[in-house]
Amino acid sequence: MRTIVTIAVFIILFQSASQTAANEIRMAVTTSFNNSGLSDVLLPEIKKDLNLEVRLLIVGTGQALKLGRSGDVDAILVHSKAAEEKFIEDGYGTHRREIMYNDFVVVGPKADPADVKSSISVADAFQRIRNQRAVFVSRGDDSGTQKKEVSLWKSINANPDLFQPTWYRDVGSGMGASLNTAVGLNAYILSDRASWHNFSNQSDFEILFAGDPALFNQYAFLPVNPIKHPHVQHNLALKLEEWLVSEKAQQLVGSYEIDGETLFTPNAKVQD
Repeated sequence: MRTIVTIAVFIILFQSASQTAANEIRMAVTTSFNNSGLSDVLLPEIKKDLNLEVRLLIVGTGQALKLGRSGDVDAILVHSKAAEEKFIEDGYGTHRREIMYNDFVVVGPKADPADVKSSISVADAFQRIRNQRAVFVSRGDDSGTQKKEVSLWKSINANPDLFQPTWYRDVGSGMGASLNTAVGLNAYILSDRASWHNFSNQSDFEILFAGDPALFNQYAFLPVNPIKHPHVQHNLALKLEEWLVSEKAQQLVGSYEIDGETLFTPNAKVQD
């Protein structure tokens, strides 16, 4: 009888462990999303509503897409539309669903040696920085932010690969570390708005330019394709997606503030 009871307890424990494992998902997210602080708001609610543990792998967009391509994560949340569409086109993701957006901003010292504050567009701001050879910190990590930065240099027919390291500093770091470097070097930098407002070492730095439509920053959720990688937790990824676009989640996104400023706008929709 004791043997039967022991076996029954073992089966229950095994089933419980299996259920716990099944209720865990790995999601690659950008450093800017994590640095914003929004993940600290959303993850506990996901756990409470779905009994789903979301394990974040915090990397740049380029690395997040690589993790998806190799099947090392179940889903990704990133912000580089062209790269995301290529990921879907190549069959590594089942679809792309837009969740929220904010914007990029040009941050720099209040002294503003390149007079970025007087810019009439973000292209003008980047041209002023280039003309003055003012110190500029680039993340250089194949992130969505760095992809945007490169596109802005190209919009003024400039190639950052040819810039002199005396003023253009490619640091290969995440958003928080890059902001720290910019403050240390008294340099300009492109940041997403949420990361900047959640950054504690602002010193005498501020947002010097914002508001250009070219600085729009869309975040999207992409489940990894189970046809490419049968082991991924696709059903859980879809469950998480439906929560992210729910009324509750979108309200949490839209109400997230730092110092009274709303940092993300929810805009959930699907795009094949």
